[in-house]
Amino acid sequence: MNQGPLAPVHGGEAERHAPTACCTPARSPGRSAPSLRLLSSPPVRHDGSAVGMVMVPGGEFLMGTNDSEGLPGDGEGPIRRVRLEPFLIDTCAVTNDAFARFVADTGHVTEAERFGWSYVFAGFLPAAVRRGVPRPERTPWWCGVTGAAWSRPEGPGSDVTGRGDHPVVHVSWNDAAAYAAWAGKRLPTEAEWEYAARGSLEQKRYPWGDELDPDSTYRCNIWRGTFPAKNTAADGFRGTAPVDAFEPNGYGLYNTSGNVWEWCADWWTTDHPAQRPLADPAGPATGTAKVIRGGSHLCHRSYCNRYRVAARTANTPDSTSGHAGFRCARSV
Repeated sequence: MNQGPLAPVHGGEAERHAPTACCTPARSPGRSAPSLRLLSSPPVRHDGSAVGMVMVPGGEFLMGTNDSEGLPGDGEGPIRRVRLEPFLIDTCAVTNDAFARFVADTGHVTEAERFGWSYVFAGFLPAAVRRGVPRPERTPWWCGVTGAAWSRPEGPGSDVTGRGDHPVVHVSWNDAAAYAAWAGKRLPTEAEWEYAARGSLEQKRYPWGDELDPDSTYRCNIWRGTFPAKNTAADGFRGTAPVDAFEPNGYGLYNTSGNVWEWCADWWTTDHPAQRPLADPAGPATGTAKVIRGGSHLCHRSYCNRYRVAARTANTPDSTSGHAGFRCARSV
């Protein structure tokens, strides 16, 4: 299996130290980024609403995996027992329609818009555009497209018409955190994300069991075919899918495998504490990259088998791409 990088990582010093992010581009294909003035206290809407969220009961679970399909260096193991308090989590990733309401209410400008470009998968672009944009040397299927942003997923001339119920993409960790604060929520910790994604199943490979396509039924939106040349779209989708596509897991969460990568609150580490059990772990206090979970519609077993429920990788907090989104959580 090819376990090499599928995309670079945004930003100066962090670029040299952040772990390789599978399928996840990073900022910097030979373009300098303007300095960013980020909101230190994003507008917050404390409406107390739990619409679209589900209560996940507290308890203990076995986090991580020693699965032979795990990728070396990703820190999926060792398996460790984790105890969590009850929490609320979105059943679906945040949609384009929901993010549009946030932007209309706050005037938020995403980092992709501030930088002036974002990464788009080459197969979604006209040949003339592909020829004229910079590509990372090691991951040439990514194109740094000027003007690509959440409302223009494939760059100028594209929009989200007909994709209001699809997950918002081209959002950085910082954008996701700003949205969550506005909504009176937060990003889930990595432990919360995995616990909820497992849907009460213990140590299964996927949110529905150990078989990828049980009874020849597709359960997630991933790359079907030969990457990066041919995607058969056998599961029904060549790009993103509606956030409630496929069957939900045991806790009622949709698409925790495939569709889009989802930002978590934690800084990245592969050094998991030995204390047993861990109580509401929140990751390191500092770092250079944030955890992302779940894989995306561009993941394929031949190179990026990270749509397994215990799989993990990371990217720098300002990174944006056409296959990265998020869902929110809230303490109770």
